[in-house]
Amino acid sequence: MEDELEPSLRPPTQIQGRILLLTICAAGIGGTFQFGYNLSIINAPTSHIQEFTNETWQARTGEPLPDHLILLMWSLIVSLYPLGGLFGALLAGPLAITLGRKKSLLVNNIFVVLAAILFGFSRKAGSFEMIMLGRLLVGVSAGVSMNIQPMYLGESAPKELRGAVAMSSAIFTALGIVMGQVVGLRELLGDPQAWPLLLASCLVPGVLQLASLPLLPESPRYLLIDCGDTEACLAALRQLRGSGDLARELEELEEERAACQGCRARRPWELFQHRALRRQVTSLVVLGSAMELCGNDLMYAYASSVFQKAGVPEAKVQYATIGTGSCELLMAIVSLSQETPSHCLPHTSGTMAGCMGLCFLPLKCVAVERMGRRVLLIGGYSLMACWGSIFTVALCLQSSFPWTLYLAVACIFASILSFGIGPGGLVPLSLCPFPWCLCLWGHLHWPVPS
Repeated sequence: MEDELEPSLRPPTQIQGRILLLTICAAGIGGTFQFGYNLSIINAPTSHIQEFTNETWQARTGEPLPDHLILLMWSLIVSLYPLGGLFGALLAGPLAITLGRKKSLLVNNIFVVLAAILFGFSRKAGSFEMIMLGRLLVGVSAGVSMNIQPMYLGESAPKELRGAVAMSSAIFTALGIVMGQVVGLRELLGDPQAWPLLLASCLVPGVLQLASLPLLPESPRYLLIDCGDTEACLAALRQLRGSGDLARELEELEEERAACQGCRARRPWELFQHRALRRQVTSLVVLGSAMELCGNDLMYAYASSVFQKAGVPEAKVQYATIGTGSCELLMAIVSLSQETPSHCLPHTSGTMAGCMGLCFLPLKCVAVERMGRRVLLIGGYSLMACWGSIFTVALCLQSSFPWTLYLAVACIFASILSFGIGPGGLVPLSLCPFPWCLCLWGHLHWPVPS
């Protein structure tokens, strides 16, 4: 009987939940999903691209490249991605203010389209420089989206769901990593002849975002505070919240608008000079630096070689590597249940937050509201330090005690799971009252090359 209800008779919360879920998916698929996807797909064609670089150089000069120069060229291809991410993070703030959150995410796909064209035709053109430029462009796209996506979703979600919605960025990142590992399997696009298609497959999430995001509302905060359009803000709120009482939320936005009157976007050094923001900005720098330097990416980098030395057949290593990405995805989903307030679950049936919160309700014993983010962060980093120390000792002793390689394998999975307990996917919206603070947080993710 319920399925036969007319669309106009459906409960407002159900409609609201569906639109919020669609907004999260549309922003995430072309946002942090792209970041994780492009981060992981480069691993599968490593040897194929190195061979292509050597063959291209030999065709041009008549001499093959020495091994150390092949490695240097490959390192440059990989490192241009975080370099582009840093440039993208610098662009994100001006884009978000000038074009708006939604339009910035849409325009950002221009970089993805250009990169996909470069990747797809690089082998036909006999140019490894096209791969380098493509990696730089997808890095710029990732830098923009990693800053604007949490800003857009945080401003679109109701207060009680902002923690869970912020955690969706981590879920899409982990999902992108796993999908990149899966698509890179030899049975799919990991074949020696298919690597240009593998790299160009980043176009698919971009097209999905271009097809879906225009149908969804712009950030209400941007419409009111940056554009001064009260009617458009109210229409966006109605689309996101349903037909409930929006007067209080609109009043809060009006108060924020009045407080921001005459303010301009601050430069990074000016944030430290502002007494009211200094403590929050310092916390952002500490948290962002800790996440960047914690060594989680190092575990991914060592995983394949450790699996091989531990006796996993070379043809099966790729399947074992998928397990590392799956661990991070699992912990990201569990973190979502931690971030979803239990009193909101009955009112969000049909939404991703409600479904995930109900599925992982037994894990609420370690929920954020009971332990707090600080405890989870300290616990996660402490465990990672423990597993990292054991991992280092195990690798040092592998020649004397071969069984320590199995210990190293266990430490890889344990460290990734520990990262997901607290540090993974942390987007401190409560510490980012202004867009430029959130952009500063995004800048800290890119200084260290992957």
